[in-house]
Amino acid sequence: MRVIMDARTVSDRFPGIGRYVVSLAGALRTVAPELSLTLLCEGQEPAGRLALPDLPRIACPASPSGLRQQWKVRSALRQSEAEVYHSPFYRMPYLPGIPTVLTVYDFIPLVCPADYTAGQRLIYRAAHALALRAARAVVTISRASAADLARFFRIDPERVMVTPLAAAPHFRPQAPAAISAASRKYRLPQDYALFLASNKPHKNLFRLIESWPEVVRRLPEARLVVAGHWDPRYERPRARAAELGLEGSVHFAGPVAEEDLPALYGGAAAFIFPSVYEGFGLPVLEAMACGTPVICSNTSSLPEVAGHAALLIDPTNTPALAAAICRLLSDADLRAGLRSRSLAQAATFSWERTALGTLAAYRAALGQAGHLTPG
Repeated sequence: MRVIMDARTVSDRFPGIGRYVVSLAGALRTVAPELSLTLLCEGQEPAGRLALPDLPRIACPASPSGLRQQWKVRSALRQSEAEVYHSPFYRMPYLPGIPTVLTVYDFIPLVCPADYTAGQRLIYRAAHALALRAARAVVTISRASAADLARFFRIDPERVMVTPLAAAPHFRPQAPAAISAASRKYRLPQDYALFLASNKPHKNLFRLIESWPEVVRRLPEARLVVAGHWDPRYERPRARAAELGLEGSVHFAGPVAEEDLPALYGGAAAFIFPSVYEGFGLPVLEAMACGTPVICSNTSSLPEVAGHAALLIDPTNTPALAAAICRLLSDADLRAGLRSRSLAQAATFSWERTALGTLAAYRAALGQAGHLTPG
């Protein structure tokens, strides 16, 4: 098969989708060396912290968010003589001209409508409808997302393949020297719980901040590190921390370099991920792969990812969140047990498995396989 994978989202602007493309492309090269895989790039070399694997590339100077991609990408696909086009983003050419596989991840504006305007939700829904119409096969990353896909768009389940994600190989238990170096670099407190995500409302950082005074009341030495991309549109969590007088117990570390993430996870006494909704929740799996005990929500895809290796909480219940944090931070035996289970749980996921499922979607798009099933 000659496949073109759209890699124009491999940039710091699309951190999650970019990581998906890089990891999947590398795994496809491993599990299917006979596959002719070419990457479609906006320029010759993507900008940002992610590096593409060494695969053939074609340049298409059109933004994945721009109108001109509607004819530029179609032209590039035609000239390449590709048999399958794989778009990892719903903003894509809606008349690609060749059999197409689309990856969808989550449906945040539809699940959490209060965080978006009516116009934003309308555009989001319309763009997804066009992309789903263009695709012969659809890949999604969890059974929960597959259920949402059927609920919001009534798509035939036989067109859907569920391909869970995995932590990259560099997410593994870290040496003390690496943890110490990261701690110095980001000026981290001695012992800390970690929140690593953006500050978008559905990540539920505001509620975590709300829970922290109770944690500090019960465990005065408890410290919270908040790391990840900070969107200036959503300043409420930082403002609330100041209102609650948490400057000494909550540390806002900001963005963290890719190479430092494993040490940041590895140095944490606990990873806290109270997100209201996730298509997959890759940070949970990354933390587990580093051997870090996890507290996460019991909603959407997160129970699929965490299994029995995490403390699951209701993300809308602030007292329950505070109680779980205090329980984990004060119980060394519980942390040790979760650490062991976390490593075992993370090992059940692999990008090779993701790649094999994606290959099945490529074959289905070409009519070379039976129907797909979301399971």
